[in-house]
Amino acid sequence: LEKLLSAYRGAILFITHDRKFLRSLATRIIELDRGKITDWPGDYATYLKRKQALLDAEATRNALFDKRLAQEEAWVRQGIKARRTRNEGRVRALKEMRKERGMRRELSGSATMNLNEAERSGKLVLEAKGIGCTFDRRKLIDNFSTVIMRGDKIGIIGPNGSGKTTLINILLNNMVQHEGSVRRGTKLEVAYFDQHRAQLNDEKSVMENVADGEHVTVNNRKRHVIGYLQDFLFPPDRARMPVKVLSGGERNRLLLARLFTRPSNVIVMDEPTNDLDIDTLELLEEMLMEYKGTVLLVSHDREFLNNIVTSTIVCEGGGRIGEYVGGYDDWLRQRLPDAVNRKVKVPVRKKPRQKKEVHRKLTFKENREIEALPGMIESMEAEHDGLYKKLADPEFYKGDGSRVAESKSKIEDLEKDIADAYERWALLERILKESA
Repeated sequence: LEKLLSAYRGAILFITHDRKFLRSLATRIIELDRGKITDWPGDYATYLKRKQALLDAEATRNALFDKRLAQEEAWVRQGIKARRTRNEGRVRALKEMRKERGMRRELSGSATMNLNEAERSGKLVLEAKGIGCTFDRRKLIDNFSTVIMRGDKIGIIGPNGSGKTTLINILLNNMVQHEGSVRRGTKLEVAYFDQHRAQLNDEKSVMENVADGEHVTVNNRKRHVIGYLQDFLFPPDRARMPVKVLSGGERNRLLLARLFTRPSNVIVMDEPTNDLDIDTLELLEEMLMEYKGTVLLVSHDREFLNNIVTSTIVCEGGGRIGEYVGGYDDWLRQRLPDAVNRKVKVPVRKKPRQKKEVHRKLTFKENREIEALPGMIESMEAEHDGLYKKLADPEFYKGDGSRVAESKSKIEDLEKDIADAYERWALLERILKESA
């Protein structure tokens, strides 16, 4: 699909959480964040850089605004003579600031995940010898053997219907009718993430699917189930709702919340990335990378596999199963005919000599600049807000179409200039602080 779309000459609009797909195809990102749509020209890597710069600028702006609001609140508590014109204006400005603060939509945040790790398993986790399976006269697995040791992180890939889930079920002894033998190690505590989400009861509430009572225990710490579910972005009212009303992404987060209450030293995940947003996906990725137990991971997400697994089992069709060192990209290189025993000379890079950090003071020009920046930013933000109000008015679109395009272009330029100005302000503030 990726190759087909890359060769397509027309416009493509697609929705995905697949980061590798985004990096390969996207030339423009349209983002919906806190009820606002932002158009980011450029590829995914450019979007990430510009988005982070915007968030840093937003954090700086909000911190400065909150500091100023606190000062004004302290002033008004001291008591004022409201009849003075100057004071009346300051009180009106304070009311506007309160209104603006009340309308601010904070970032929703990301989930917090902690695995409930069990006692360490034996060194040998699984040993399969000559396993095979035929389904409806079709050979899914033919004479496959492998050894899985404690701490291995193994990816399992292949086309749909090639036998990935069947292989998992045989290794976990969930499937009795098969050829060959599977020997399991000692002290195994397996946590299984099912791609079909069969472990969830649609009629029960979110919290009832996670705990039998009001509390869960994770890593010897007892917590109320409502507080625990908030770590997975379920607010209290959502935690009391039946599972049948949840979206696909919410169901996946619930399954993760349920899974991580079970003590485990082996995690088996069958397509865990379906419907997960990128922030939650990256958090899960980081957690699995740091996990000290054994991981078996079925996924179509290439970047997810590349970042986690140390070896890859490939269901190649016709019952053939191969085993390769490394992640998805490593498998692609190894499967090439000339890749066997290929030696690649890796150049040795000299470490750059670290320069001694020297703190400097602001120049006269920079001092003038740091004084002017707040007013300049305020002016640009006022112009930016004015343009947005125009675009929100349906009457504006009845006029010349070029005015609409010019306004959108101006908004993009202003957003970049505002982000740059905040970044410059933060830099000058840091220099000023370090030189003090």
